[in-house]
Amino acid sequence: MSMRSSHAVYAAVMIGLGLLGLIYGNACLIWEQIPASLPGRPAVMFACAMVALGTGIGLLLRPALTLACRFLVAFLLLWLLLLKLPGLVLAPQVMVRWESFAETAATLAGGWSLFAAYAGAWERRHLGFAVGERGIRVARLLLIAALPMIGLSHFAYADLTASLVPKWLGFPVGWTYLTGAASVAAAAGMLFGIVPRLAASLEAAMLWIITLFVWIPRVATAPAAQENWAEFAISCAIATGAWLVADTYRGVPWLASGGRARAVSFDG
Repeated sequence: MSMRSSHAVYAAVMIGLGLLGLIYGNACLIWEQIPASLPGRPAVMFACAMVALGTGIGLLLRPALTLACRFLVAFLLLWLLLLKLPGLVLAPQVMVRWESFAETAATLAGGWSLFAAYAGAWERRHLGFAVGERGIRVARLLLIAALPMIGLSHFAYADLTASLVPKWLGFPVGWTYLTGAASVAAAAGMLFGIVPRLAASLEAAMLWIITLFVWIPRVATAPAAQENWAEFAISCAIATGAWLVADTYRGVPWLASGGRARAVSFDG
């Protein structure tokens, strides 16, 4: 069975996240949310980088695919619950907490869709709610929850977001509000079954366009800036997570709505 492009790119993104962690070590912005007071923090950060790298490689190897999916979903779920959720609960009025939570949730949604599709016998026997078609629906719900948080952050931080819009595009504030509203609309379309395949696919395409137009030029302009590489990698992870979820609708007609638009397609 051939590997889908979204699957291969997601694996490459995980490998990239792992390599960035190894290159930058303790200073890597990707793992900065690990508490500075944690004993053995450098070792924990190294372990996180190795998990990302190892699972990314495993996603590319059919014999290791199921095991890689297990480790990756567990890793991202722990990251979400232990490092992102507490900050959100403690400071729910701070929009960046919601945005940060959503970034990991969207990345997890992509990993969960692979986990659901390539589940082993143990998962099918003990975690039936999380694999197969039901698991795909969990992945979709994760993305549906993440997208409004991402979209609303464009409104909450309109000036900052507008500053990232390439000057040659013009109308930076307009693009800021348009992309924010598009993410909210995509989540609504998926949630209510209103052309969900089109909604998810356009959202994934938009996230990739943002990644290509905003972060690749910044990396090219300042390749020594760690922050640019971290933001580029995180943006790729979010975009690919959305792409993987959008692929679960591939058997649905583009303009279908209602019950039949919620049908699930998955490999495995």
